[in-house]
Amino acid sequence: MIKKKSDMENRVVENMRGGEKSVYQELFLSGSDMAKHSRLFGKMTLPKGASIGEHQHSGETEYYYILSGKGEVDEKDGALREVGPGDLVITGGGAFHSIKNSGDEDLVFIALIILD
Repeated sequence: MIKKKSDMENRVVENMRGGEKSVYQELFLSGSDMAKHSRLFGKMTLPKGASIGEHQHSGETEYYYILSGKGEVDEKDGALREVGPGDLVITGGGAFHSIKNSGDEDLVFIALIILD
């Protein structure tokens, strides 16, 4: 199967999970296109100052692969960790996390959620 970019769903989510500003989503797969052991696969763009608020991953693992920009991830221990291109954020096992664009350019990453 080949899915064309023009067939992918694009959404703007305001204050995602209690975060700040808008998050732009390009969903590579959604709905019935998704495998039964996954629930999200797409590209997220957070403009300067935007964030995805703290949320938990129970019964699933979320992966963020950073493509461009600079961000801060708040993990379960409360420590802020800087992320940039090529970094991979992995959150699962009931852990909480959030991510914020801390740079001057868009923070762009691939997000994938696999159900445990």
